[in-house]
Amino acid sequence: MTSIKLLEKFNQSSFLSSSEIETLLREDLEDESFCNIFDITSENGIKKIQNRLNLWKTSYNLVYEYCQKVGFNSLDIMSLLWKLWLPLAIQLSKEKNKQRNPLIQGILGGQGTGKTTLCKILCIILKQLKYTTITLSIDDFYKTYSERQKLKEIDPRLIWRGPPGTHDIELAINIFNQLKDPNYFLPIAIPRFDKSLWNGQGDRIEPEIINKPDIVLFEGWFLGVQPINETQFNDAPLPIQTEEDRKFAQDINENLKTYLPLWKKLDRLIILYPEDYHLSKQWRKEAEQKMISSGKTGMKDHEIEDFVNYFWKALHPQLFITPLAQNCELVNLVITIDAHHRPRQIQKFFKLC
Repeated sequence: MTSIKLLEKFNQSSFLSSSEIETLLREDLEDESFCNIFDITSENGIKKIQNRLNLWKTSYNLVYEYCQKVGFNSLDIMSLLWKLWLPLAIQLSKEKNKQRNPLIQGILGGQGTGKTTLCKILCIILKQLKYTTITLSIDDFYKTYSERQKLKEIDPRLIWRGPPGTHDIELAINIFNQLKDPNYFLPIAIPRFDKSLWNGQGDRIEPEIINKPDIVLFEGWFLGVQPINETQFNDAPLPIQTEEDRKFAQDINENLKTYLPLWKKLDRLIILYPEDYHLSKQWRKEAEQKMISSGKTGMKDHEIEDFVNYFWKALHPQLFITPLAQNCELVNLVITIDAHHRPRQIQKFFKLC
């Protein structure tokens, strides 16, 4: 809490004494994991605190304004900005500086884990660092409405958009090839998807024409997920229980293999990891209840159960997300998300583990 008090003072005066800056550093150094993640030592710490304070000065009001709109309280905003969002943005800027091409930062997370919020805040902060940043979603690469209707005729089990097999992987790889090609200087047509079209089934809309950015935040609910051995479906967790369920899971697992060339385009991967994957049902129900209370249409609780179970049958978190979150070769950071949608713990993976 000492850091919060000092940051409140900094907001008022834009100045902290040398002893106060040293206090901030001592608090950082007491958290060994935090220092390992963001490369903070007693030797470089004062300089890093100063850099963070300078970025705080230009970013705080912008981040605060956005965070209040999405329901953060003041204490959480200050704590997360100081201990996560600012150091993470600085880390991304340094990673970008190591390469000529745009940095492709993958962000995996289900509904309610805060993918959109994290991307928005990082864009705000990175802009203050003079980096051009765009956000791309795996949703932007859905096949068109007409293509998905034809797909459903071939495989009636694909009743919802979202599982592996419902995306245009060739389009996605082509876009990332353009982004990563150092000799490609033409504007890039970034696909965009409107979920509200066709009574919520969604369709592709006019692409967004951009110049090549410095950093791409690429987010999705199964980004980077790897196929598993089919024998794991023999004793799979609920709701996979019937032979039909297992066949569906196996077929989706097979579809996942076509996504591996796309995952190779990622430079880094962050996982927003719920402390309990069952929270996704609770969060979905809360989101739908808010929509209904605002006068919009929304799913009833039993419909949400069916909806979430469908995706768990396709890519069960226990079978696919948990192993990935433990894979030090593929994942850079795992950010644990609590029941209130707040980041509570950060874990860094090193290549030699």
